Amino acid sequence: MCIYLVEDVSDDNHILDILDLTLTPALPRLGHQLRCQMDARLKEPVDLTRIICNVVMKFGPLKMLDRNYTLPDLLAIMGAGLSGDPKPPAGPWKQTWYLQIPETVPVAEHRIRLRARTGHGKGFFALDIPVDFRRRNHPFATNDTVSSRMIHSTRHAVRRW
Repeated sequence: MCIYLVEDVSDDNHILDILDLTLTPALPRLGHQLRCQMDARLKEPVDLTRIICNVVMKFGPLKMLDRNYTLPDLLAIMGAGLSGDPKPPAGPWKQTWYLQIPETVPVAEHRIRLRARTGHGKGFFALDIPVDFRRRNHPFATNDTVSSRMIHSTRHAVRRW
């Protein structure tokens, strides 16, 4: 899998302000683990167990997935879970997830649209993630941490992997 750009399309009305996102390894592979570290700031207290994530996954014009999950359920599907306080106060918020990339994902270029809302309908975050699963085993993919950062936002500078 190759991720070219994680685009934070959240606006100032979203509760989560993502400051940094690091993915390790830089070139994750189908069927392998991906470590995702997030450094963020919560603008207000939130109940993470009530966050609803809408996940749309497409390749080309074909929509493979359009489904809503609670944040804990979405993380569980990927082999991870919430850590720390499920109802954190406003302020700095850090999470590290070890996500399992399914082997069953079709080999293709995908676009993932991830939108999250609170239980009260307020925007939590909005991400657009293009991924390339056309190569199952990239010859340079290792478990080393390579400068694997890239998040683009209208509110933050672009960080490159």
